[in-house]
Amino acid sequence: MADLKEAHVPDIGHADVPVIEVLVKVGDRVEKEQSLITLESDKATMEVPSPFAGVVKEMKLKVGDEVSEGAVIAVIEADGAAAAPAPAPAPEQGKDEAPAKPAAPAPAQPTPAPVAGQGVQPGIAPEGDVAPQVRPPVDARVVMPGDAPYASPAIRAFARELGVDIQQVKGSGRGGRIQRDDVSAYVKHALASGARPAIGASASVGGLSLLPWPKVDFAKFGEIEEKPLSRIQKISGANLARNWAMIPHVTQHEDADITEMEAFRKQLGAENKDVKISPLVFQIKAVVAALKAFPQFNASLDESGEKLILKKYFHIGIAVDTPDGLVVPVIRDCDKKGLLELANDLAVISKKARDKKLGPAEMSGGCFSISSLGGIGGTYFTPIVNAPEVAILGVSKSVTKPVWNGKEFAPRLVLPLSLSYDHRVIDGALAARFASFLANQLGDIRRLLL
Repeated sequence: MADLKEAHVPDIGHADVPVIEVLVKVGDRVEKEQSLITLESDKATMEVPSPFAGVVKEMKLKVGDEVSEGAVIAVIEADGAAAAPAPAPAPEQGKDEAPAKPAAPAPAQPTPAPVAGQGVQPGIAPEGDVAPQVRPPVDARVVMPGDAPYASPAIRAFARELGVDIQQVKGSGRGGRIQRDDVSAYVKHALASGARPAIGASASVGGLSLLPWPKVDFAKFGEIEEKPLSRIQKISGANLARNWAMIPHVTQHEDADITEMEAFRKQLGAENKDVKISPLVFQIKAVVAALKAFPQFNASLDESGEKLILKKYFHIGIAVDTPDGLVVPVIRDCDKKGLLELANDLAVISKKARDKKLGPAEMSGGCFSISSLGGIGGTYFTPIVNAPEVAILGVSKSVTKPVWNGKEFAPRLVLPLSLSYDHRVIDGALAARFASFLANQLGDIRRLLL
């Protein structure tokens, strides 16, 4: 007998994550760790691999389905002889077979009103007949009493994070269910129209007063092409708009002389050719040293905006450019790792980001973020703080400049730094000290190795 096994959704850290792509079909042969489906949360796109090799016998999911941990993706005929009998299918409701283990009784639910034009309620057979029950269509008015919004706990938490009164959001899902995109669209509309969303006390004073977004028929000026944004771009846009509107940003610029650091980096790379040692690993080490020296940067405001939470760990977020948009995976415990280990972690997490294999644990818990454009160009820029963090470092392209050394101008490799910070938590003097300390760390390689 064939060994039929079910492939399940692993712990993805979120509930109701949509399936955006089905990568296999019935009859396909899959190898262990081969991707079956692609999921897209508010922070990243991730592919779910098969836990074993075999032939796909049945697909349980389709594009658009929302899944959580434990959902069945597919039934696969696993390779090799049957190790255990396949699980018996559940008996159909209405048959005489009793389940092996009786389920706990469900709590009583309000009885839905009869459907107009029908003599019986959906899912209830007429008296005297035996028929399979039909699941009634989902209706928010039945599931949620009164005028309560129909949304999962994850969506409610997302709305609170954005400062949105979920009562004001109209759901576009089945039965009026509120989706993440509905919350994001509500924030975008509020920002564009000048309407003030219902937000927390920390941002309720004054509100936003913006002109409506201009409506332009671009086609009358020439040929155009419409290209939809990816889901990550849509949600990132809402997050960035919130962060820019609600956090009072200030950006401090500084130059770091990295001449000696770059020489050491090239030497280290020549001695360890199996690991790519980029300037970013040195920047991570310098940031950790600065966070230890200035703990107010390694902090977050609580939801009330009245308490500062100081963190004793050092997890650094790294902005990674992917075809679907910008994601910020997190490298953990950077204070406990050397340059080579950080280089390896950076390579692994960057590849996973581009291959859409980041898990939720790799996208959360960051203390401070680094956005590096050094491989592209530019001088300085203003990175947007990644809430609930209070600061972010922007790194531009290094350039050789003549620098006065007290006797003459000498060529030095200079790295432009841009430190954006939340002015509610950090004042200008503290930010200038942090940026100067950071530049000194990068300028003296001996400090980084302590």
